[in-house]
Amino acid sequence: MTDKPQRWTRPQLLLALHLYVRTPFGRQHTHNPDIITLAGMLGRTPGSVSMKLNNLASLVPHELARGVKGLAGASALDRQVFEEFLERPDELAAECELAWAAAQQQGMQVDGAIAPPDIEFERAWNGDTEASVVQKVRLAQRFFRQSTLAVYQSRCCVSGLPVPELLVASHIVPWAKASPSQRVLPSNGLCLSRLYDCAFDRGLITISDDLRVILSHALQSQLMNGAVNAAFGSVEGRQIECPEKYPPDRDALAYHREFIFSG
Repeated sequence: MTDKPQRWTRPQLLLALHLYVRTPFGRQHTHNPDIITLAGMLGRTPGSVSMKLNNLASLVPHELARGVKGLAGASALDRQVFEEFLERPDELAAECELAWAAAQQQGMQVDGAIAPPDIEFERAWNGDTEASVVQKVRLAQRFFRQSTLAVYQSRCCVSGLPVPELLVASHIVPWAKASPSQRVLPSNGLCLSRLYDCAFDRGLITISDDLRVILSHALQSQLMNGAVNAAFGSVEGRQIECPEKYPPDRDALAYHREFIFSG
């Protein structure tokens, strides 16, 4: 007699959701080191974790619209957790980050009861105090950074720079102006080097609908300077590297061009 399949718990699903968002298409397979690591933490097989990620893919509305169907067989708990993610993504992102930090701190064999790590993250869940709001924002921002860098495979989408320490998950619509989903999903982000992030944030560059770099008049007027030309003249009109999973949202890019770009 074979053992019954181990049921997935909510904390385990949060870890799977965290991994799903930051795993590019084509990498949700059993040989992916991140899937192997999570499988070890959960006491499951890589095949089980890979299947769960593909079950989650079947629930994503914009992926279904693109013809990405995932795997049938999502459970009621899968649907419940994903519906929560769609309804209040910033809160679920913070909860996913909390679960991941706790799992990493506890090490292997994460079961249904994940205790919070001893770094006072639990204050984030005790009501809308100033401290709790700040903590939730920090957790959600960390989720956004990890997810955005992952879908861009830790490369600046403008220059191709592959040094994570020099990369920024740059919001297209700023955090303060963004909707809850825009705050945490990589579709409202670009992976940029610190130089291009600063220029994008200050409205010195933007991205066109066909995903090409546009320079502001202020930068164009300084292209005679060798340093400015090397950094910005060399990328004017260049098409950015666009991830298949969570590509830049066109409405967010339009917002940046209208309200932030100083062209």
